[in-house]
Amino acid sequence: MDLKFLFTASFVIFGAALSISLADNTSQCKIKWLFGIPCDNIYGKLVNQIKAWQIGQRCLNAGETCSYELVSTSPYLIKATHTSPKTKNVNDLQFLLEQSTVCRVTGNATSGPSKDPADTNTNFCSLQNLMDGSNLIEAEGYKRFTNKWICAGFEDANCTLS
Repeated sequence: MDLKFLFTASFVIFGAALSISLADNTSQCKIKWLFGIPCDNIYGKLVNQIKAWQIGQRCLNAGETCSYELVSTSPYLIKATHTSPKTKNVNDLQFLLEQSTVCRVTGNATSGPSKDPADTNTNFCSLQNLMDGSNLIEAEGYKRFTNKWICAGFEDANCTLS
């Protein structure tokens, strides 16, 4: 059998396993960001943005820029949830920050099963909307890394903040 074919097939299967867990029928997304500013700044901006977009009365008609909830914080780890106002799909979010010569942030989002095809990108959008809303996409050294194998729906995502 062709070695190139085996390598490619293995990569595809591995990537699919990362993005969709068949055992519990959940959808997952992983994104890495790099920043040329200290992780403390990133941490503060993300926590503040989650709090600004918390679930509350002002959320009625606020679109995807609402319905976030801060679950827990510890040094260099933020856990939150986002509930899509449209589909009621809940995403569990986690941001792990690592300081070296740059600040590396790993974002993970997981959501339960949904029959709505529009939900394929909610994990990506729940993470990326926080970066956009906090204006971290304008931060020095900002770079984002992900792909369709580790972030289901990434390539088709249309994340609108409103």
